[in-house]
Amino acid sequence: MTNASIRDALGNAVAYLKAHPDEARYTDSPATAILENGLAVTVHGPQGLSIRTDMPKSVGGAEGSPSPGWLLRAAQASCLATLIAMRAAEQGLAPGRIEVVVDSESDDRGILGIDDSVPAGPLSSRARVRIGGLIRWADRHCPVQDAVRRAVPCAVEADN
Repeated sequence: MTNASIRDALGNAVAYLKAHPDEARYTDSPATAILENGLAVTVHGPQGLSIRTDMPKSVGGAEGSPSPGWLLRAAQASCLATLIAMRAAEQGLAPGRIEVVVDSESDDRGILGIDDSVPAGPLSSRARVRIGGLIRWADRHCPVQDAVRRAVPCAVEADN
């Protein structure tokens, strides 16, 4: 899509939601994970989309696919890059190359249950963006960054 078509689509979405604010809040499409073999998981989503994950060999995986943790970093990086491009299109700017690198620091004692005082997830996350302006706006509006930064209420339910 061109910046003009992105800007038009965003303008239409904003206008529609301003006119219909009750439709702005919704339940996101579900991701259904199915353990396939060993630690390999296939996650199915909307419109027949799917993605496969696996764990490193050091914890019993086959390393046949990215780990869920890597996909979280990939989601952060791609979301920030997307939001920067969206904001640039809205402002009629051509940002050129946008590169976002996300890394994190983890402690495997948490995921392996060695020390319950150590979080299972990342201890910290860092995004490095290689582009001029618009970064702060994208950071504030990126839903994946927000979910990682904020304590999002999360429930786990068992279907029997």
